[in-house]
Parts: sequence; C-alpha cells; structure tokens
Amino acid sequence: MAAVAAVAAPAGTNRNTAAAACGVAAAVRRTQRFSLTVPGTAGGSPGWEHGWPSLRAVERVTGIGGLFLRSSDPDRLGRWYAEHLGVDPPPTSYDEPVWEQEAGPTVWAVMPPDTEMFGRPEQQWMVNFRVRDLAAMVSQLQGAGITVDVDPEEYPIGRFAQLADPDGNPIQLWEPT
Repeated sequence: MAAVAAVAAPAGTNRNTAAAACGVAAAVRRTQRFSLTVPGTAGGSPGWEHGWPSLRAVERVTGIGGLFLRSSDPDRLGRWYAEHLGVDPPPTSYDEPVWEQEAGPTVWAVMPPDTEMFGRPEQQWMVNFRVRDLAAMVSQLQGAGITVDVDPEEYPIGRFAQLADPDGNPIQLWEPT
C-alpha cells in the first residue's frame, strides 16, 4: 500500500508542510486539502511515469466533534471529567449547549502498536487536553488527590503532564508555547 500524508497549511502562510519532509515542496491554502502519495512506496498510483507524487483533492473534516468512551460507571466518570478538568457532560436535550473547546492546535497521530505513550499495552487511545496554565492545573488535580506526572523537560512546543482518569484511561495535559 502506498504511504499517504495529509498536507495543509493555514491561510496566509507561506510554509511548506509534511510534503517537504517527503522531498516535495507544497504550499497549500487552508481551504484546500490534498492526499499526497509518496513515490517509491509499494502500490504506486497510475500516472507516476517520472516518480512524481500524485495529488488529489479530498473533502476535509473541520475538527473533532466528540470523543466517546466506555465505562462501567459512565455517570461517575462524566462527573470526574466535569469536576477536575472542566469538561461538561453531554446535554440531556437538543436545547442545551454542549461543551465548547477553545480554538487551538490539534494533533491527530496514529502510533505503532508497541508505543509506550499510552501506558498499558492493551490501551488503544489517549486524549490530550490543552491547558492555559499547566502548573495551576497540576496543583488543582493534586489538591484533589489525583496523581499527576509532570514531564520536567520543556519542549519547543510546550510542557506536558500525564495522569489517568478513574477508569485508568490515560490523559495528557499540554500547555502549548
């Protein structure tokens, strides 16, 4: 199967994106979305006579509309997220507002099966929440008796901390720079 990279750039920027990492220069407007098939990978697309990548426009999602997880006690877990992280539970009717997140960067990453990022091997996912003040959030959580592991390193993109919800699902907190 051919390797595929999604390529997009915010409006008004002149930056190259993931395509540059593949050796292909691409400046793409925010309103456009392309699928880039990288040459030299198995299952190449027709029309690759000279090994150039194939670009095709695709419809683009506008964001994540929800995250749904199972729990043996969904009411308890929903209250925990509301009380400790400020994530409002889903409304009980269509007339009530839903929790709205602030605009900001979102990373969509598919990890290899042996990643240690999620903790236990059977864990298939992890949620990362952006926070304005990591120290204040960590203090709030620790004050409530919740164990939080703060990464001591400051990365070019910000600072991180890890914790788990009462069901053991991993949570990463991120204070972007």
